Amino acid sequence: MTQDEMKRDAAWAALEFVSEDSIVGVGTGSTVNHFIDALATIKHTLRGAVSSSEQSTAKLKQLGIEVLDLNEISELSVYIDGADEINDQKQMIKGGGAALTREKIVAAVAKTFVCIVDSTKQVNVLGKFPLPIEVIPMASSYVSRELQKLGATPVLRQGVVTDNGNLIIDAHDLQIADALALEQQLNNIVGVVTNGLFARRPADIVLVGSSNGTSILK
Repeated sequence: MTQDEMKRDAAWAALEFVSEDSIVGVGTGSTVNHFIDALATIKHTLRGAVSSSEQSTAKLKQLGIEVLDLNEISELSVYIDGADEINDQKQMIKGGGAALTREKIVAAVAKTFVCIVDSTKQVNVLGKFPLPIEVIPMASSYVSRELQKLGATPVLRQGVVTDNGNLIIDAHDLQIADALALEQQLNNIVGVVTNGLFARRPADIVLVGSSNGTSILK
């Protein structure tokens, strides 16, 4: 089974967690694209979706799924999204697709966060994947210097502007032993919008696609 097939298997398995007549939070990325395809097969049973990126919004609308404004919704039953890395505590690094801020907002609203990944995304220690940090443009140099003080190698992601009009700095060379503490520490740096650590709001359920099929971690 190829990596893409493992992603697809996990994504389709997530339909089990989508309730009839519900509003579904939808993330961003290659695995989520498979989930959106799956979601389209039951779109007649849904009230609509809340999207974490312009990219996902476009695909949802293309497949005839209504996209709703999160500000008009008081609660969200489930949020389905992928991860760039995930540990055994269900803490994640996200933001490879530069949608981390909106992803973090939708995840915060959702009652249940279901993370869909292939088995290559599972790690013992977070940090091999560079940690994305969304920053206000005028603060990019300052934030980079602060990241260096923490032992990171900051690299400004070239040619990328987020859906919010900001920049992404990828923090390399981190071994993240305490994701919860680092998430808060990075968010306290002036000019940081948010960072790609999902430790304060980890996944509730993880669907892991592998060559043996998809397993559920609760």
